[in-house]
Amino acid sequence: MMRPLAVGLARHHVRANSILLGWIDTDMTHKWLQRDTVNKHLLRRIPARRWEQPIDFGPIAIYLVSDASAYHTGDTFVIDGGYSLF
Repeated sequence: MMRPLAVGLARHHVRANSILLGWIDTDMTHKWLQRDTVNKHLLRRIPARRWEQPIDFGPIAIYLVSDASAYHTGDTFVIDGGYSLF
């Protein structure tokens, strides 16, 4: 989805990027992520061997809204501790 948006909007100086997140440990998900069955089957598939924290994707979000990414478009950043590699 980001690539066609980037192509169509680039001439209007609009960037189109997205962040694809993994399993984030927040107040809302913490209880579920701590279940034995979830840890047994899901956590072992994450090469980083930990749940994602909100701080893990903050820097990429800052980059995307800053002038540092002014020429960066059409991309999806996967921030998932390696989960999608399997």
